[in-house]
This record gives sequence, structure tokens and C-alpha cells, in this order.
Amino acid sequence: MYVQHLSLTDFRSYSQLEVALEPGVTVFVGPNGVGKTNIVEAIGYLGSLSSHRVSTDRPLIAFDADRALVRGRLVRGAQATSVELEINGERANRARINRANPVRARDAAGILRSVLFAPEDLALVKGDPSHRRRFLDELMVLLVPHHAGIRADYERVLKQRNALLKSLRGSRLTTAHETTLEVWDQHLAAVGSQLLHARLAVLTRLLPHMQKAYRELTDGSKLAVAAYRSSVAGSLPEDDDGPAASSAEDLAALSVEELTAKFLARIAEQRRKETERGISLVGPHRDEVELLLGRAQVKGYASHGETWSMALALRLGSYYLLTDDDQTPGSSPVLILDDVFAELDSDRRERLASVVAGAEQVLVTAAVGDDVPAALDGRQFTVIPGGFREIPA
Repeated sequence: MYVQHLSLTDFRSYSQLEVALEPGVTVFVGPNGVGKTNIVEAIGYLGSLSSHRVSTDRPLIAFDADRALVRGRLVRGAQATSVELEINGERANRARINRANPVRARDAAGILRSVLFAPEDLALVKGDPSHRRRFLDELMVLLVPHHAGIRADYERVLKQRNALLKSLRGSRLTTAHETTLEVWDQHLAAVGSQLLHARLAVLTRLLPHMQKAYRELTDGSKLAVAAYRSSVAGSLPEDDDGPAASSAEDLAALSVEELTAKFLARIAEQRRKETERGISLVGPHRDEVELLLGRAQVKGYASHGETWSMALALRLGSYYLLTDDDQTPGSSPVLILDDVFAELDSDRRERLASVVAGAEQVLVTAAVGDDVPAALDGRQFTVIPGGFREIPA
């Protein structure tokens, strides 16, 4: 798969930009602040419906505009598809697929499959659990676009249930309160179990690919492990924002219905704490993906190089999984490397470049062209404020 053409309107620093792309390697070179990352961020957004740099959409829209447009012409084997995303500041985002009538933005999820590496990926290892949950959820949606709806439904139900718990905080529960809570318990457990089941399935599939990627990026002397820790499976910590204390290995074999029953039982156990604190203490929003090298946690114990290798292994493992998921010729994901090489030592630069060089399309950004290894030789553009120019071969 590759992006053949990208068009931006009022996206970040670009009032209008047209970029013709090809399969193979394309490198965008320019100093920080000229907009090279904005180009690959837009392509990443076409695939994931989210930015790797910010958690909300408003910063993506030009300062004096009320919406931004990202259009892409995508080629997958012999089939070309046009996708347009309308990013709105005040109302729901919309999408057009092959210039048809507007649909929900999430209906465009999964049409473009891309994997993006960026310096922000260190948060996958060093950041709080929300970064790892988001990583797993985005991969889940790329594999099964239908899961975007499950994720959205869970967030909606969780928000409403938390509002109810907050309103009851410090109150003596009446029969009416209990009845209302039980209704929301059912909703949360039903959709939360679907989300949990999907996450566990994705992590099970990802693990061998992640381990392969870590071996390729290092000397292979340590085994990389990613273990899911679920609030449905184990005891809860005292910290409201922390993960559950025990692993969820036993949950992976359960059906959605069995998970729902277990979910409801855990909610019942935590009823008093939840009403005291005014917050939902059980569910996928509380879970953690624990990263280890051998038996040691990566967070807090790994070296800087090991931390970078683990972050890259998660992304590269995602690429391998997506490629394995659809082996139709021309279906492999687009690889995006956003200012990554400047962060790596020479050995890891060369290892990463040799691994990704064979992808159908690789898009690279760099402040200095010499940071890009020779294995990723290809078209090169110099990015200037508001545009770019191609550097002759």
C-alpha cells in the first residue's frame, strides 16, 4: 500500500499543500519548525484518525480556520481509493470515501494502514499506562475497524457512569440509586468486555512480532515481553490512576460473555469504593500493558538504548502484524519515520534502516539529511515554510 497523493487545507501550518508521492523511500529534510512533521502527521491521521503529537484535534486546524481537510489518494494493489477527512473544531469530524456523501469519520478507519515511529514513542515505555492502552487500541482498530465503535461506546458509557458516581459521592445509597447504578454496570460490563477481549486478542498476536523486532534491533540477548494487567482480573491499587496489581493471562481464554460475568462481579466488589471516590475503578480504562526485558520491568530499569529499542519494537512489531494480517500483494502498511534517526546511536540507525528499507512505502523526516542511513536512499525533498522543493538525485 502507498499514498499516491496528499492534499492539505488549513492543516497546521499549511493553508494549502499538494504532495505527489511514490512507492519506495521519500525523505523530507528541513530544520525544526518548517512543517515537515505536519506532512507525515497528516498521513498518520488518515490511518488512525488521531495525531501522534496531540490528544485533541483543535491544534491540527490552522489558527484562523474553523476546519481542516486532509485528502489522500491511496493505492492498494490494483485498487485506488480516495479518502477525505474533515477535521472540525466545534462539531463531529466527517469523512468522504471516493467522493461519496459524508459519513462518520470512524467509517474511514482502516482504509489506510500506516505505522508511525516518532520521538514521542518513548512515552510508550516511559509514560503512564494511557499511552500503552492507546497504542493497543489504535492497533486493534487498524486490524478490525469495527472496534472503533466499541472503543467510542465504552468511552461514552464510562463518562456517563462516572458522572452518576460523582453525583452520588458521599450520599447514602437508596434502592433507586442502586437500581440506576446496576443499569450502568450492565452497560459498562457489556461494552467493556468486548474491548478487553479485543485487546487481549491483539496483544496475543502482537507479542511474537514484537519479540522478533526487538531481536533484530539489538544483539538478541534479552527477551522482550508485553503482559496485560487487568482490573477485571486482580486486586486494585490504592492509587486511583494506577493499573491493576495482577496479570490477566487467565482472561485471554474467556469468551466475551464470561468476561462480562467476571466484570460485573468485580464491580460489585468495588461498589463501596466507587461510590466513596466517585469514579469507576474497574474496566479497560484502568488496565496496563507491562513491558519487560527478561524478568525486569523496562520502565525504570532499562538503559536509554534498551528503552528506545523497546519502543521501536512495539511499532515495528505492529508493522509485522499488519503485514501478516493481510498478505495480499500491495497491502503492507505505509511506514513513517518522523525524526527518529537523530535520537538513535549509529548501530540502531543501521539496524532499523536495514529492517524497514524493503517496505512498499517509507516516509522519513529529518532535520539533517546525513542522519538518514544510506540504506534508505530515495527521493528527497527540502521542506521550506509553506512548501517544499525536490532535491535532484
